[in-house]
Amino acid sequence: MHADLGARLVPFAGYEMPVQYPSGIISEHKHCRAAAALFDVSHMGQIELFGDTAARDLEALVCGDMQGIAPGRVRYTLFTNDLGGILDDLMVTNAGDRLYLVVNAACKAADFARLESAGLEPRMLEDRALLALQGPKAAEVLSRFAPEAAEMRFMSSALLTLDGVPCRISRSGYTGEDGYEISVPADAAENLARRLLAEDEVAPGGLGARDSLRLEAGLCLYGHDINEHTTPVEAGLTWAIQKRRRAEGGFPGDRIILAQLSSQPERRRVGFIPEGRAPLREGTALTDSNGVNLGGITSGGFGPSVGGPIAMGYALTAWTTPGLSLIASPRGKEVPVKVTTLPFVAPNYHRG
Repeated sequence: MHADLGARLVPFAGYEMPVQYPSGIISEHKHCRAAAALFDVSHMGQIELFGDTAARDLEALVCGDMQGIAPGRVRYTLFTNDLGGILDDLMVTNAGDRLYLVVNAACKAADFARLESAGLEPRMLEDRALLALQGPKAAEVLSRFAPEAAEMRFMSSALLTLDGVPCRISRSGYTGEDGYEISVPADAAENLARRLLAEDEVAPGGLGARDSLRLEAGLCLYGHDINEHTTPVEAGLTWAIQKRRRAEGGFPGDRIILAQLSSQPERRRVGFIPEGRAPLREGTALTDSNGVNLGGITSGGFGPSVGGPIAMGYALTAWTTPGLSLIASPRGKEVPVKVTTLPFVAPNYHRG
């Protein structure tokens, strides 16, 4: 299907993925912000956990309150290690008789092994594809297939029938826009994708637009903005540690993470706006005017909705006040960079 649509396919996390379609990344990005884009994210890992103690047992591996997820609700959380670093970020749904997890493609084998080693009994859903319909017109489109979709709130989940096919629908996404993630049987995925793309408001989106959209939304990409050496506090993800977990701990690295919550980490993730039109790329160092190292860029590029280059990364906490100027040195050229808050584009989630 992607080949039929003229996609340029590239290797990504062990998969062949569409990075863009003939209209181009900027066009796909803007279409998602204005109407609706359909992304194939079937490379992500979909895992189910069963058992009365699954939520409690999962809390030994993640920093979030899994027992507090209400039925039909979705929660973002993080696998952490003994040093407080992030091993992966994931979405967890209370699906009633099971927990439904969506994890990153590059981490899914390690995540599965981690769950098994903790005594859980995970089941990898190899026979499911995952589609993401994102944008302000997503609800209007999906409600033509299942009227109940329009009534869902952000971070909710339901079993709905789309075009005669039972699907798990989550009102969530990775673009900063309203939208849905659709877990569909693999053998029905192409037909459903083509049906959605046949709607006037929907156009295909590739990895390139997905990356620029999530960057504008200030959302982390695992392995770049967060990794095993980055704590949730440094990454600005403390909202993913609910009150009970802060009080009780009981997750890997809790001592380090909770200590940072009550004091200050040495560095923090923030946004950066470089002077000029040239984007800053991952790995670009940040210094003060005397050349003293202050941090670095972890994600950067052109923000089509912003109309210029944007980036995010880490700097020493004393240098993360919005408005401060740092120096980036891409290719040996000094470029002034201004610290800014995240996100660059206000979210458009449907909270009901």
